[in-house]
Amino acid sequence: MNASNLNAAEIIKLLDLQPHIEGGYFRETYRTKATMPTDREGGDRHQCTSIYYLLTRERPIDYLHRNQSPIMHYFHGGSVITYHLIDLAGDWQTIQLGFDLQAGEVPQLLVPAGYWKTATLDDGDFGLLGEAVVPGFDYRDLEVAKRSVLKTLYPQHQDRLQAYIHSEEKH
Repeated sequence: MNASNLNAAEIIKLLDLQPHIEGGYFRETYRTKATMPTDREGGDRHQCTSIYYLLTRERPIDYLHRNQSPIMHYFHGGSVITYHLIDLAGDWQTIQLGFDLQAGEVPQLLVPAGYWKTATLDDGDFGLLGEAVVPGFDYRDLEVAKRSVLKTLYPQHQDRLQAYIHSEEKH
């Protein structure tokens, strides 16, 4: 049975995915044993990490956050995932991760370090992707968006940002 014949619940079970604090579901699939020095809190980081990441109809938002490492996102299947990015200059970009190249979708997307990002599953039962992070992912390098911070940084984007801030942070 291929992934196109599966539903979200079956993929969660077969890939042993768990709820993620950013939204959706995930499972780490790779973490190098080798580390590299950084000037970040705690110093060294693993050279590379990789995960499966799934958005579903029930958990359709990867809430707004930023990381200190660049992250490459690879579309694996299901429905299109829409990414919204705010770059270091404060400009808003929207990119769709999927396989319909003629419609402008891309099968992989690099999100540079320091960019704010959010992703949504707009239609369908699920969207499955993989992520590779170098230096490897570490929760100390993750900043989940807070309304007060974004209001100061990006007053021009306030109206559209509200939908992508985790409900615990909206008030």
